[in-house]
Amino acid sequence: MGGIARTSATGDEGMLGELLAWSSSFAHDRALVREDLVGSAAHVTMLSRTGIVPPEDARALRDALRVLYDEAVAGILDLPGDEEDVHMAVEAELGKRVGAVAGRLHTARSRNDQVALDLRLHVREQGTALLGALGALVASLADRAATETAVLLPAYTHRQRAQPVSAAFVICAWALGLLRAAETVRFTLDRLEMPLGSGACSGTSLPIDRALTARLFAPWPPTRNALHTVGDRDFALDWTWAAARVVLALGRIASDVVDFATSEFGLVKLGGAIAAGSSMMPQKKNPDIFELVRGKSGRAVGNVVALLALMKGLASGYNRDQQEDRLPLLEAGPLASGCARIVSLALPHVTFDAARGAQALAEGFTQATDLAEALVRRGVPFREAYKAVGRLVALAVDDGVALSKIDPARARVVHPMLDVHALAALEPGRAVEAKESLGGTGPRSVAAQIAWLRAQAEDLGAAAAAHGNLDTLAARVFAEPLE
Repeated sequence: MGGIARTSATGDEGMLGELLAWSSSFAHDRALVREDLVGSAAHVTMLSRTGIVPPEDARALRDALRVLYDEAVAGILDLPGDEEDVHMAVEAELGKRVGAVAGRLHTARSRNDQVALDLRLHVREQGTALLGALGALVASLADRAATETAVLLPAYTHRQRAQPVSAAFVICAWALGLLRAAETVRFTLDRLEMPLGSGACSGTSLPIDRALTARLFAPWPPTRNALHTVGDRDFALDWTWAAARVVLALGRIASDVVDFATSEFGLVKLGGAIAAGSSMMPQKKNPDIFELVRGKSGRAVGNVVALLALMKGLASGYNRDQQEDRLPLLEAGPLASGCARIVSLALPHVTFDAARGAQALAEGFTQATDLAEALVRRGVPFREAYKAVGRLVALAVDDGVALSKIDPARARVVHPMLDVHALAALEPGRAVEAKESLGGTGPRSVAAQIAWLRAQAEDLGAAAAAHGNLDTLAARVFAEPLE
């Protein structure tokens, strides 16, 4: 077991089977087999073009790697399970298929730079998919916002009703949170570099061409220091942080839906296609899907913390501790993409209740600031207006009426400028329409936000396409001339 990476220096009899099984990463990193095969094909191409490996041997190797890749894509590749990791398992399988020529594959390469490449390719594949999904979700939210401009409801601060806004404005806020998270994904992708050729820690004396290999993985540049490259997991930290940001943004959307769907808020209704029931209470219509999205943020954050703790204090170069990066790194992408997919499927079945939103605005004091600003527009200093409206709110509370129902005569007693013209600002529609400041909830401002979100969503899609997925890279690598 595990014979490929052993010599007489390490003991021909091999490591104790139980120790080897316990230390093996194959159970986890076999998920990287497609990445490993593409990376190996690119390496073989470079070895052939530089004359380090004869073209006929390189062709036999790359053709076999292509067959293995196709089998991996089809889900029928069966690698030997008695090797330390996926890299050795691939080399062992090649040995069965092409014989001794498989021994040329590891020329000028270490598992240290090999895993550094595979993990980066994984991040590229997952990040590109996530970026595309987020672009599509942001675009759908922008379209949804355009249909919800007439629905008014309270915005909340400290979980208390604050000011009137449109549902479109709330949806734009959701989309912007996702965009900010998507920027961290894009940052991660843009910082990826090509590590092959770094070797174990110091490069190689063989005449390799790292620029050629990097071109196959364009737009990646080659890394600049071999020792740093093999010990670097900055890209993994960037990636798990980006994925966590995405899940957190989705969790905040989910939290709003959970709150808004309660009878206490009643601002949205859940369609039967997404509502869960109770095993005991027949009346329940629960937002389980959104609660689960919110709950998964704990795992996403945990992945970041796990990698931070793993890398804390490690010496330069590769350390076997870094094998423990697999679980958090491999979970990050599917977790974030899965949550994005679920929210995309569920949100169309969430309906804003316009009547309940109007009722919530009519029965409270959410337009108090709008009334104070109406006084400011008539020349009253803000702090004076603020205190006057505060006294008016107290009067309305004592009278047991909503602020909008206060008697104008009583209002003028509080402040002479609180006449019927000023009190007109208490109408929720007017309050929303008046907020045309940049980023505000006014109709023109929201329309501008929607247009900007659509443009940003399109840009995310273009960025995802520019990085390409693994199949695109594979096609490029396998088509590259060997001579």
